Amino acid sequence: MLNFDFYNPTQILFGQGQIAAIAKQIPASARVLLVYGGGSIKQNGVYDEVLAALADFTVTEFAGIEPNPSYETLMRAIAQVKAEKIDFLLAVGGGSVIDGTKFIAAGALLEEDPWTILEKRGNNIVAAMPFGAVLTLPATGSEMNSGGVVTRKSTHEKFSFMSRKCFPKFAVLDPSKTYSLPTRQVGNGVVDAFAHVMEQYMTYPVGAKVQDRFAEGLLLTLIEEGPQALANPDDYDVRANVMWCATLALNGLIGAGVPQDWATHMIGHELTALHNLDHAQTLAIVLPSMLRVRKEGKRAKLLQFAERVWNLSGGDEDTRIEAAITRTEEFFEQMGVKTRLGDYGLGAKDLDGILSALEAHRMVKLGEQRDVTLDVSRKVLEMSL
Repeated sequence: MLNFDFYNPTQILFGQGQIAAIAKQIPASARVLLVYGGGSIKQNGVYDEVLAALADFTVTEFAGIEPNPSYETLMRAIAQVKAEKIDFLLAVGGGSVIDGTKFIAAGALLEEDPWTILEKRGNNIVAAMPFGAVLTLPATGSEMNSGGVVTRKSTHEKFSFMSRKCFPKFAVLDPSKTYSLPTRQVGNGVVDAFAHVMEQYMTYPVGAKVQDRFAEGLLLTLIEEGPQALANPDDYDVRANVMWCATLALNGLIGAGVPQDWATHMIGHELTALHNLDHAQTLAIVLPSMLRVRKEGKRAKLLQFAERVWNLSGGDEDTRIEAAITRTEEFFEQMGVKTRLGDYGLGAKDLDGILSALEAHRMVKLGEQRDVTLDVSRKVLEMSL
C-alpha cells in the first residue's frame, strides 16, 4: 500500500427529511446564495423544502448552472456574490451545480483572474467561501470531495481543479429526491460512479486489500442496483444504495494508498468540450477501449476484476479479461448509455480534433504509469469507433 494523506471534513446528512436540518449547519447571520441549474428543483419539491428550511435567512438566488458548468456563467455568479455581499453558498442540484459552486466559492475570494484556478488546477486557491450542498442527482461524488470541472464555452476547453479549501461543509443526500429523475440521468449517474471506481481500482496491485474490497463492493452494488433503479424508480432502498455508492466512489476513501489512472476521464473531458456529449457517455465510450489497449499493464487487476466482480474464473487469462470488459460494456448499455463513438454521430474524421485538444492541454502522458501518449490515446479512440 502506498503512503497517503486522507482528509475529508464534509458532514453527510443522509435520508428522508434531512433538508430541514440545513438551517442548523449555516451561521445564523449568513447571507445565503442559492445556486441551482435549470429549474427541475422547482418541479420535484426540493426548491420549496430548501426555502422553508432557510426561512430565517436572507436568501437570494442564482439559477442557470449548465450540465457542464461554464466559466462564463460562473463569473456572473461571482459578480452577484460580490455585489450582494454573500457569505454562504448553497448548491442544490447534481454534480455540475456543486462543481460550479466550488468554483464560485474560490473565485469570489481570489485576487487574480478566476480563470487561473483552472489553468493551475486549483493550486492557487488559498481560501474559499463556505458552502453546503443538497444533492439531487447521484453521479459525480462532488458532494463529498474537493474537486470540480468547469468548461469555457468560448474556447471549448474543459478543465478540472482541486483544493482542500473546496470541500462542502455539509451535504444532504435524500434518496427520495431522485425518484423523478429522467432515466437518462439515472443511467448516466450509475455509469459515472462505476467509472470513478475503475479509475482508482483498475491500475496495478500494491497490496491494498481494504481499498480493493471497498472498490469491488461498490462495483457489485452498482451492477446489482443500477438496473433496479431504472425498473423500480420509487424503490427507496435501491435509490439509497446507488446514491451512497456514487458518493463513496469519489470521496477519496478508495483512492487512498493506491495508484490512480484518470486517462479515460481526460479523454472524456475533451469529447464533452468539443462535441457536447454527456460526461458519462464519454466514459462509456472510452473506458472499455482503454482497458483493451492497456491490457498488459493492467493484467493483474483485470484478472482480479474478472473473478471478483464478474465471477469469471475459467478459461485462459486473455479470454477472462475480454469477457470482463465485454460484460462491462453490456452493463453500460443496460443502463441506457451507448458505448461507441458512432452511436453519437462521431467518426474517424473527428479523432484529430480530439487528439489536438489533448496535446494543447498537455495531456500527453496520462495514466498511472504516465505511459498513455497521444499514440495510445489515438489507438483507444480508433478502437472506440
